[in-house]
Amino acid sequence: QVLLVESGGGLVQPGGSLRLSCAASGDTTCISSMTMGWYRQAPGKERKLITGITSGGSTYYADSLKGRSTISRDNTKDIMYLEMNNLKPEDTAVYYCHAQCLTRNMEYWGKGTLVTVSS
Repeated sequence: QVLLVESGGGLVQPGGSLRLSCAASGDTTCISSMTMGWYRQAPGKERKLITGITSGGSTYYADSLKGRSTISRDNTKDIMYLEMNNLKPEDTAVYYCHAQCLTRNMEYWGKGTLVTVSS
């Protein structure tokens, strides 16, 4: 079992920046090999993948945040980060941490953290 806990959400003005964190704990066999990512769900819309990172550091970015965000992970602390810049009102959403444990064919979700971009 892996527990994912997000933090760092909040209210930010348009053009501002935010850093989200996702701390993983539990099954160390999974954690060391997990592919992780961030999804977001805006009000009334479906949850969508916005960025991901493998255990080896390969990254993926959806067009929605490409050029405005950086995903990273600290494997010594089992924390994943998402730095977002030049935030827009349409970035308002609940941001969820996701992890896929390849060794056990399991996936895990955090409870989400709300990001609101508004003046």
